[in-house]
Amino acid sequence: MPASVPPLLGLTKYTRWDQVPDGLHTKTQLAEMDPPLKPGADPVGQVLYHGNSYAPLYELAAAVPKRRATSAQRAALDRARELQYVCRRCGVQGDEPLGKGRWCMRCSCAVMMWEQHAQAQVMARELVADQTAVLLVVDADPEGPPGTQAVAVLQIHDHRVLYTAQAGEHGTPERTAVVDRLDVLLADRRVVRECDHGGLATRIPFTLVSLPREMLPSATIAEHAWMSSEVSSVAGVWVAWYAWTDNPSSTLPAAPGYGKQIAWQRSLDLASDAQSMTALLHRIADGTEPVWEKARWVADGHGVPSPV
Repeated sequence: MPASVPPLLGLTKYTRWDQVPDGLHTKTQLAEMDPPLKPGADPVGQVLYHGNSYAPLYELAAAVPKRRATSAQRAALDRARELQYVCRRCGVQGDEPLGKGRWCMRCSCAVMMWEQHAQAQVMARELVADQTAVLLVVDADPEGPPGTQAVAVLQIHDHRVLYTAQAGEHGTPERTAVVDRLDVLLADRRVVRECDHGGLATRIPFTLVSLPREMLPSATIAEHAWMSSEVSSVAGVWVAWYAWTDNPSSTLPAAPGYGKQIAWQRSLDLASDAQSMTALLHRIADGTEPVWEKARWVADGHGVPSPV
């Protein structure tokens, strides 16, 4: 049942159509006359319809001719209706109206991938311009060679190394001292890490206080904000920029080989690794970092989507 339309105050109400006096009509009835008319004055009554709604009634004597569309206007309206079925990017015609944006399904996927790609550049530019933004790189693999567990902090703006240290073993005073130093150094800074939960587990910052595959207590995250999953990652920015996917219907970019292929150095020299990551962010910011040759908007031949 349609939504209720309440009665207008101060107007006579008719509860049946046979009660409506001659000469009173609704807007729809006036528009259906030949020639079409429209109200020329305020309503003088109202009639109940659908059991819960009132339609205003207008005097036929006060009605005025309804302006008809010119041939040019009708042609423009017809063309606009036709275009509702045509993708404005590739030109393919569908069986149903395409709705807001007027993208076909294929172009809609390309547009969504492009938007994530463009947003990655926005993020990279913000990080490069922010002189408080830093990159934290961690390697806390408890099964790695002795002395390889370490941390490095670089300023993204100018690639400057702010801190490097051996991280010690899990649970040792040396590890605690490193975590305490990071708490001080990273306070009031915008922190970026190398990878997220989809990356190499031992390179995620919270492994400094927990062993791989251990759950990190929320109280610990609250104490060390730079360990939070809300912290942005270089991997996340690059994946969105590179726009690789192995699923034709997916709009979620991924790392090629699911993390096996990356665009930065990964070694035992964390400061050097971090500098390769900040360099990557700078290349994304200025648009010189390569994009996957089969990125949706590249491979389909229709190019960068234009704004809606």
